[in-house]
Amino acid sequence: MNFEHTENIQKENSPAPSEYSEMKPHVLVVEDEINLAVGIRFSLEHENYQVTLIHDGAEALEQILHTPTAYDVIVLDIMLPGLNGYSVCSQIREKGITTPIMFLSARTLPEDKARGFDAGANQYMPKPFELEEFLARIRNMLKLKEIHSASKNKNLVGYVTEKDAENESVKKSTEKGMISENTTHSELPAELKIGEAVVKFNALEVQTPKKTVRLTSLEMSLLKYFILNANRLIAKEELLEKVWKMPGAMNTRAPDQFILRLRKIFEQNPAKPLYFRTYRNAGYRFTPDPENDMEKDTTSKK
Repeated sequence: MNFEHTENIQKENSPAPSEYSEMKPHVLVVEDEINLAVGIRFSLEHENYQVTLIHDGAEALEQILHTPTAYDVIVLDIMLPGLNGYSVCSQIREKGITTPIMFLSARTLPEDKARGFDAGANQYMPKPFELEEFLARIRNMLKLKEIHSASKNKNLVGYVTEKDAENESVKKSTEKGMISENTTHSELPAELKIGEAVVKFNALEVQTPKKTVRLTSLEMSLLKYFILNANRLIAKEELLEKVWKMPGAMNTRAPDQFILRLRKIFEQNPAKPLYFRTYRNAGYRFTPDPENDMEKDTTSKK
């Protein structure tokens, strides 16, 4: 995707959000390649989006934290002056801002993409890219935002409502912070033990025998969803819809990457997981008490 450099911009805003918030979705584009930024703005405005351009990572973070509800979608480069995109994204998520974020980067190695998803991104699009796909991803993330807005009345990550909790047969957490398969969000303690590790929910941390590991808000969201659905086989499509707020049919390896990260934190041998297991072509299962697991068979597990 090549655009001519038509303007010398340091920062370019479309009209104020209040003027068009009901008519035009507001997209923040954080990109320091001026030619590309101007071309993206032109293309988005042609599709009836309101667009704000910022070319510095630190300035973008300041603007987002100052007006956290101003943008419907954030398009974020990685190699930015002031503050790199990974840091911008992770700090946004640490503040509890759930605006959909898409990385747009020439960094295309698997570890780059994994780091982007670990930071809390919803999409990762390599440069160069096709405009049609770029616009489709923007539309996808707007649907994601609508779904998330519809879920605001539900409890955190497991999305167990008070009504759901009343209808469920609830058991008390077992000793040492272990959980039962019917534990609900309201019953989760401040700290929870999984194997030799202790999860500290409010601090977004896991204390292992060797070190303290900081989790991103999305990693904690995934962990809580597993906890609230302990011992249940969860399809990849369900995780995408409930945790990532993406369409379940979307082709992405984001859940696999995140589960690998959880295994590295909690499993003594990540290659032979006991707590976070994958069932080939079926989904994933979190087992809080592997020693007493009734499903000991190894068929299709890894």
